[in-house]
Amino acid sequence: MTTDDVEVIEKTTPFQGYFRIDRYRLRHRQHAGGMGAEQTREIFERGHAVTLVPYDPVADRVVLIEQFRPGAFAARQSGWFADDFSPWLIETVAGIIDPGESPADVAIREAVEEAGCEVTDLVQALHYLATPGGSTESMFVYIGRIDSSGVGGVHGLADEGEDIRVFTVPTAEAFAMVDDGRIINAMTLIAINWLRSHLDEVHRQWGIAPSG
Repeated sequence: MTTDDVEVIEKTTPFQGYFRIDRYRLRHRQHAGGMGAEQTREIFERGHAVTLVPYDPVADRVVLIEQFRPGAFAARQSGWFADDFSPWLIETVAGIIDPGESPADVAIREAVEEAGCEVTDLVQALHYLATPGGSTESMFVYIGRIDSSGVGGVHGLADEGEDIRVFTVPTAEAFAMVDDGRIINAMTLIAINWLRSHLDEVHRQWGIAPSG
């Protein structure tokens, strides 16, 4: 089935703030045939975004960031998290695509703004829907070649309230952080696991001989 199999009866915007919420009244074709009943759904219009894994293949290190996330803070109130759960999350570099930007532009820009890294080569990994049950957001994933020497400290745009701790870890340690639960957000889990599965391919694209 395609978008032609969806009938939008009405679309309104009941909230417009930092983000936007649209309300759809719609119905769609059923797998058994014919159109289904009308549904009303609120959709979080967050925009589309990019995440980048800054990777130094020479030093075999990955750059990660840590920052406060209000959504994680709110989720903590649910009772589903341990008492020592922290809303400061370990993540990969990321940013929303502004009008006129390409995803690659955002990857390069955010590497500088959030981590103080200069990207010298890019590999596009994935493009996926983040939470399609209630949001339009999609995520472009890139691996960016960087020189990790001297990378670290606190970065971010002060006028946006960003307070981002930047640090590097051996690539194997980044993989271990996924496996042992130190990294718990989907964006970073997906990006780091893609790098783990495609590390040799990334090396080939960048003309790096395999180790051993």
